[in-house]
Amino acid sequence: MIEALTGTGLAAAAGLNAYIPMLALGLLSRFTDLVTLPHGWAWLENPWALGILGVLFVVEVVADKVPAVDHVNDIVQTVVRPAAGGIVFGSGTASQTPAISDPGGFLASGGWVPVAIGVVLALTVHLGKAGTRAVANTATVGVAAPVLSTVEDVSSVALVAAAILLPALVAVLLIALVVGLVLLVRTARRRRARRRALATS
Repeated sequence: MIEALTGTGLAAAAGLNAYIPMLALGLLSRFTDLVTLPHGWAWLENPWALGILGVLFVVEVVADKVPAVDHVNDIVQTVVRPAAGGIVFGSGTASQTPAISDPGGFLASGGWVPVAIGVVLALTVHLGKAGTRAVANTATVGVAAPVLSTVEDVSSVALVAAAILLPALVAVLLIALVVGLVLLVRTARRRRARRRALATS
């Protein structure tokens, strides 16, 4: 159960920002004792992999905060984020962390199963994020893009921290994320309807 929560938190974080959970796992495994990646996922802590992920992270952070560019970025990330979700779910559930002392037993019969679960989870979060962002951008004429992007990045970091240190908190954060997205969409739709009413009156 703990492994599943860890993987879920990491995959959901990848659905918001593909590179934050991959960088976190790689850096923590390379420089701390908080995460010990298994042999099959050790490439995440390779200096070349970390360097490439770091550059891609910077590009993602900048692109996601620019109105119109963020829409193009979301289209590209429809492939990248689910792939990242599969990687971090698979590697995270197989890693030793403060919460997971014996990761070997989780879905040991099929190594591809955690990856597939991570892909689906990250894709679901990504589609929710992209849809919400489109509604909010339309309602605010793109003004909300930098604010929403920052909130998404912070949420991704929080999910990664919870997944690694306190997996039980992942469920609470995911519920808060869903509630926040629903409230944001409702607010944006009301604002858009108000603007239309003013324009026609």
